Amino acid sequence: MTGLEKMIGQIEAEAKTEAEARLSAARAEAAQIIAQAEAESEAMAEALARQAEEEAAHYLERARSSAELKRRMSLLQAKQEVIADVMEKAYRQLDSLGDAEYFELIRRLLRRYAQPADGEICFSERDKKRLPSGFEKEMGKIAAENGGSLKLWEEAAPIDNGFILVYGGVEENCTFRALMDGGRERLQDAVRRVLFS
Repeated sequence: MTGLEKMIGQIEAEAKTEAEARLSAARAEAAQIIAQAEAESEAMAEALARQAEEEAAHYLERARSSAELKRRMSLLQAKQEVIADVMEKAYRQLDSLGDAEYFELIRRLLRRYAQPADGEICFSERDKKRLPSGFEKEMGKIAAENGGSLKLWEEAAPIDNGFILVYGGVEENCTFRALMDGGRERLQDAVRRVLFS
């Protein structure tokens, strides 16, 4: 071998060693980059999985809350319908009382609502026709017990039941519907206690 061939061989060997060192360094760097990328992607995957779990848990909690709210609203609506039905049945029952019971209720209402003033009382056409004998005097006596007086209004009032008191142009609606509407919350509470307690 000539000196030139030795030099070429030596250059080739050095180049080969250099290439292998660089290749080894590149492989090590690539392995490090891959390991780092894998670690980062694993961390990202764990973070995404945790985030997905948290979002799923929040969604599930919102769905449970929404379902519970809908259940409570449905239950409340059902209770209100039952209460309204009971109150309507009570109204119809009051409206269909026999004459003796009906006018006894009217007497009790008069004792409660008659004012210590001069006034008039208005009945429906139906009630005017079925007023018990001597009822006008009874009304006057009840009004006097409360410190006032009552006269029967000549015309029939456009009402179904109960009566309307008129004192100095101011009307007090004592029809069963008005009294029930006025005491609706109290009546609803009483019905609610009886039905749902």
